[in-house]
Amino acid sequence: MNQTTIKKSPFQRAKMTLSILAFVLIAGCSQVEVNPESRQRSGNDHPIEVVTTTGMISDVIQEVGGEEVHVTGLMRPGVDPHLYKASQGDMAKLDGAEIVFYNGLHLEGKMTEIFEKLERTKPTVAVSKNLDSSKLRSGADTGGTEYDPHIWFNVRNWISAAETVRDALIEFDPGHADTYRQNAEAYISQLNDLDEEVRTKIASIPEEGRVLVTAHDAFGYYGDAYDIKVMGLQGISTAAEYGSKDVAKLRDYLVENQIKAVFVESSIPTKSMEAVIAGAEEMGHQVIIGGELYSDSMGEPGSDADTYIKMVRHNTDTIVEALK
Repeated sequence: MNQTTIKKSPFQRAKMTLSILAFVLIAGCSQVEVNPESRQRSGNDHPIEVVTTTGMISDVIQEVGGEEVHVTGLMRPGVDPHLYKASQGDMAKLDGAEIVFYNGLHLEGKMTEIFEKLERTKPTVAVSKNLDSSKLRSGADTGGTEYDPHIWFNVRNWISAAETVRDALIEFDPGHADTYRQNAEAYISQLNDLDEEVRTKIASIPEEGRVLVTAHDAFGYYGDAYDIKVMGLQGISTAAEYGSKDVAKLRDYLVENQIKAVFVESSIPTKSMEAVIAGAEEMGHQVIIGGELYSDSMGEPGSDADTYIKMVRHNTDTIVEALK
């Protein structure tokens, strides 16, 4: 019996070859580790494409990187990083990045696995990585994480983050090392001044009224650093649910200690704190909303909280004005 040989066209052969190549690439992708030498940029003819998560990180990258970086932030002002889920558009941005910076300590809880995979293919840096773990607040009791990720509320921690960014950019782009060192030095000088400013302003609040009550426990580092008691209705992560017992406990504390103001947060609905205020009012104690604080997100561009330094200053001035 004669067998018929079917000849494939050049187009069909090319298509089959491409399919095989694609299969090989996909199959081998998870096994590929980046050569350490490739973690340095190959040319200096364009700004480094940097992708970040939060606005605070975008800001420190811009301050240290200057004109040598083009920064794309994934999270808009008002977005809660604890609950954030990466979109297809975000994945495309991460794929196109030359270097990625994120907070770490599970702040971006739902994106942790993404960053772990990215580390195989490109520099992916947690700005918290060089902090002394003995100085980190525990998150186990209130948020289910090992450490409290809200490190930026102690300005000294953000100085460490700036140094981490500086070193990562120098390693990736050694040709502009002097620029990164000079920019970082100038920015850290501003942060040192800010740290002292916050300390002085908070100290002006009478000690008995130095209590910061917020929607979730984001300001712990701020309280430890600047000597103000901090209480949150929710835990460290907004993914943690609060219930009627939490509302009642906080309400009772406000009444018993005659706390006159609580604060809402820009990235969290106000209804939780409104329930606490209503409960205190039913018990004959008047509590006001002392203002809106920026916790997990900076303000909109053009606002008085659209940079890290302005955000910390806005929060501090708002707290002092309400509690002094």
